Amino acid sequence: MKTHGYITTDQPPTSAEYIALRCKVGWDSVELSTAQNSLNSSLFTTTVRLDGKLIGMARVVGDGFMYFYIQDVIVDPAHQGCGIGHVVMTRVEAYLAKACTTGATVGLLAAKGKELFYRRYGFIERDGTELGKGMCRFTKNSPASRSMLRLGKPSN
Repeated sequence: MKTHGYITTDQPPTSAEYIALRCKVGWDSVELSTAQNSLNSSLFTTTVRLDGKLIGMARVVGDGFMYFYIQDVIVDPAHQGCGIGHVVMTRVEAYLAKACTTGATVGLLAAKGKELFYRRYGFIERDGTELGKGMCRFTKNSPASRSMLRLGKPSN
């Protein structure tokens, strides 16, 4: 896509661009090597640039057969409300239409207040009546510390 100066490609950003965009929306920074490994492991990535600068992106991760997870739908706050989120989700939906077979599951964790945005793409909120509400865990410490926490021992 190239309209109004926006250029959309299905190429990943650099790891430095990815980290910078995450930080612009208030998400934690990650190590450069972690970001690069994560981007390299994506099934699909799409980006939107304006004047060469990354202003939006989305990724799909998963096993590529049964489970697909939409990750990192990020739009620079200075460009939110301009349809960039819709542009990247349209690209993600096109990828999923080709990649998913009958019985595949597509999931995502919506940022608080963004649930309505994802409903237009057919996603439902898990309210616990038919399915469990869903769960997640964010790890913010070393693997050794996590194993100690599982054993019920405090980490130092």
